[in-house]
Amino acid sequence: MNILLFHSTFGLRPAVHAAADRLRGAGHEVWTPDLFEGRTFESVEERMAFRDEIGKEELLKRAVLAAAPHSERGLVYAGFSFGAATAQTLALGDDKARGLLLLHGTSDIAESASVDELPVQLHVAEPDPFETDDWLSAWYLQMGKAGADVEIYRYAGAGHLYTDPSLPDYDEEAAEATWRVALGFLETL
Repeated sequence: MNILLFHSTFGLRPAVHAAADRLRGAGHEVWTPDLFEGRTFESVEERMAFRDEIGKEELLKRAVLAAAPHSERGLVYAGFSFGAATAQTLALGDDKARGLLLLHGTSDIAESASVDELPVQLHVAEPDPFETDDWLSAWYLQMGKAGADVEIYRYAGAGHLYTDPSLPDYDEEAAEATWRVALGFLETL
C-alpha cells in the first residue's frame, strides 16, 4: 500500500519517522511530508502559534503538493492529530484514495464531501479533549453520510498523542494495540 503520513503540530519528529518505519516494515511504501519545513516544537503555545502564523490555507496547499506526485497510485492518507485532519481533508477530495487512517484526530467535513465506501479507521484516546464524545458522534454520522465506511477505536485513559513515546501522553499498551489494529486494517485495503 502507498501511504502518505502527516505529522502533528509538533512537526516531523522521531515518532513520525518510527511510525513510517513500522509501516515500511509491514511492506508498505510510506512518505512523510514535512509541512513545517524542518520546524519542530515542544510546547503547545509554540506549535499552535506557528500553525496559525502559516495559516490553514498554506498548510493545505503544502499537503496537496506533497500528495500530488503519489496520488495517481491510489494513496492511503494517514496522520497524527493535526496531520489526521489534513489526511482526512485530502482523502475526502481524492477519488483515487484507497483508505484513511486517522490517529488522534479528525476534521470538519464539507457538506459536498462524497466518497464511495472509503475505508476509514480512527484511533483516539478516551476521553480526548480535542475529540469529545459529542464531536465524534457528529463526525461519525457526517462521514457515513459522505459515504465512508468508518471504524472507531477508543483507548481509555490514554493521552491525546498516546503513540508518541517522547510525549507525556504516551501509553505503550494503547499504542501497541493501535498499531496492531491499524496494520490489520491496512492489510485489508
